[in-house]
Amino acid sequence: MIRKLLCCLLLALLAGAAAAAELVVVVSARSPVTALRAEQVADIFLSEATRFPDGGEVVALDLPIGSALRDDFYLKVANRTPALMKAYWTKKIFTGRGQPPRELPNSQAVRKLVADNPTLIGYIDRSALDASVRPVLVVH
Repeated sequence: MIRKLLCCLLLALLAGAAAAAELVVVVSARSPVTALRAEQVADIFLSEATRFPDGGEVVALDLPIGSALRDDFYLKVANRTPALMKAYWTKKIFTGRGQPPRELPNSQAVRKLVADNPTLIGYIDRSALDASVRPVLVVH
């Protein structure tokens, strides 16, 4: 009985891992930016950089606090948990050194806004990709 329960639990965990969303960092299809490194993306989303590597202005868009995609993004790109991100932004805001990115409700909203403005950057579920945006980093 326990063996059967453990097998079911293992299968459920494997299925959950396989279903995990793949994230892509996107810019407008009209943007000259074609690729970014994870460190560059982290700097943009942590308000450490306000320009793309080519010198163009950049503004980051975020998903809501508590979103699994958001948590996954910051863990994989900036190596920070939700608690560390909260502490980071609390300090940045308190010292007047930055504001967190504007939040949008979902990947589709991020994609739509990014597509319309070449200065914006966001991250979305890979399934939300279309020709209006260009992936510049795939987050595994």
